[in-house]
Amino acid sequence: MTEDDRRLGMHRPILRRDFLNGVAATGLAAALPGAPAGQDAGGYYPPSLTGMRGSHPGSFEVAHSLRDGSFWKTAPAPVPDEDSYDLVVVGAGISGLSAAYFYREAHPGARILVLDNHDDVGGHAKRNEFVLRGRTELINGGTLEIDSPFPYSRVSDGLLRALGIAPVKLEQACAHKDFYGTLGMSRGVFFNRETFGADHLTPGSTGRGWTDILAGAPVSARVRADIVRIQEARTDYMPGLSSDEKKARLSRISYADFLVHVAGADPGVLAFFQPLSHDEWGVGIDAVSALDLWTFDFPGFQGLGLADGAAPRMGYTASGYAGTGSYKFHFPDGNASIVRLLTRRLIPAALPGGSVEDAVTSRLDYAQLDRPGQAVRIRLSSVVVGARNIGGADASTGVELAYARGGAVVRVRGRACIMAGYNMMIPYICPEMSRAQKDALHFLVKIPLVYTTVALTNWRAFHKLGVHQIYAPGMYHTTMGLNPVVDIGGYTSVRSPDEPILLRMTRVPCHPGVDERTQHRLGHADLLATSFDTFERNIRDQLARTLGPAGFDAATDITAITVNRWPHGYAYEYNYLFDPVWAPGQAPHEIGRALFGRIAIANSDSGAAAYTDCAIDQAHRAVGEVARFT
Repeated sequence: MTEDDRRLGMHRPILRRDFLNGVAATGLAAALPGAPAGQDAGGYYPPSLTGMRGSHPGSFEVAHSLRDGSFWKTAPAPVPDEDSYDLVVVGAGISGLSAAYFYREAHPGARILVLDNHDDVGGHAKRNEFVLRGRTELINGGTLEIDSPFPYSRVSDGLLRALGIAPVKLEQACAHKDFYGTLGMSRGVFFNRETFGADHLTPGSTGRGWTDILAGAPVSARVRADIVRIQEARTDYMPGLSSDEKKARLSRISYADFLVHVAGADPGVLAFFQPLSHDEWGVGIDAVSALDLWTFDFPGFQGLGLADGAAPRMGYTASGYAGTGSYKFHFPDGNASIVRLLTRRLIPAALPGGSVEDAVTSRLDYAQLDRPGQAVRIRLSSVVVGARNIGGADASTGVELAYARGGAVVRVRGRACIMAGYNMMIPYICPEMSRAQKDALHFLVKIPLVYTTVALTNWRAFHKLGVHQIYAPGMYHTTMGLNPVVDIGGYTSVRSPDEPILLRMTRVPCHPGVDERTQHRLGHADLLATSFDTFERNIRDQLARTLGPAGFDAATDITAITVNRWPHGYAYEYNYLFDPVWAPGQAPHEIGRALFGRIAIANSDSGAAAYTDCAIDQAHRAVGEVARFT
């Protein structure tokens, strides 16, 4: 171990390091999920696990072997499940659980089996739970907010209401967005020496102009002046064009090209702005249209005089973009609370209580999810490796599925099936599909990303520096921020800088210079090849360099790390720069989601939008498609 590693605390014990490091196991026996790690036993509680989470070891190796064509060469002979079901749902994320909910509402006596490859419910709506000095602290390990660029549909809004979720009231009563501001804390920027020549943290931005914020930043005077101009000036860089003409041009150029070739900024500004689009698009400003970024209020467009009513993100809706958006609210554990409320509706014994508020603090009883005799069963650590229409797609009388679990392969039958997992895997699971549908399902490449949670002994360094969020355009994690303050029911967020707190850090493994889908494919490989050890070293180094001058000690002030790794994260949304505009009904997501015999396809992929309402709406559509088979 190097001296730097010792200084950073790489030798110190923290809550469980996962030294499997996420590297795929070799051999089918190693790849098959183990016995469900005690899903049916007391003490089994995945939200409290640390180390490599998200796409955790054991959740993806079987799928990869199926994709690579090696699974069935050495797989054990399938054993039959003696039970049969009215509906089998593949995927226990929000879309899959919503599908089970909608189906059950329409068919109260139905028997439903939900299968998921992970060891926890929720898919990308993941809950991270820590006990720090005897106090339970929550944070999202995946999707965070109930938000969308468009108002929720009648269906998706109706589901939230049925679960008791009133986002507007919850936002008013529970969220404290200005809390850190009352302490004089705001957002800062960290310039790193590898990218900008020196390490430098700007002061917080509240009440300060960009000239003051960037004073002392390690950039040239020209770059500094151009960043200030882009952020603040009201300049029309496209004089003589109408609003519609400007939008048409913005849709055909990247934001990077807009900054340099339209706004006339020094190319040196690109290093500062490059990752600004990571959180929303999963790629940098080289691969997102300027029109898309105008829609999300990025700087530089304030003087263009663009009229409200930008085009929608391609494929998401047939109606024009109204600019109104949906309501916003996030639970302390993000959208994991929606998952818990859905689980309670499907299996009441699994989550004690009866309100939205107590769903946040109640402990989910995983032993209740898959009990014999109950109408709805949720079976975790179960990787679906095959699905076929009995009698063929044109004359199907039911669906037979095979899934790997506990070192065995199990065969189960249902009257119908809804695929609510990852579109890219469906062609391997359903090899009898047409080539056209398979190609369409393979078109949409999910966004790879990482939500890292770091438990800290205190946040005095943040308070001293006057920042609660830090944008770090050249660092391994490009954003980090203290856990937002949300109080709900019996859960209250920390208030004192002397208390332990959870820190959220985000990383998107981009590869600038190629189209978006290629970047995502390269990012998938990047994440699966990156060890937990590498993540930890980068986390400690970044925090030491950013906060060290204010007294932070990376060796002693970090007590736990959870890396929520999502190689196949959020749904792909069509990109003006790289994708054609298809005729109605001909876009890949529309062709890909076509009913295949008695197999329907849900999930946000099939709506080409990475939003909770899309996942819910697609579940409702899929349930409608299989309704006639009941």
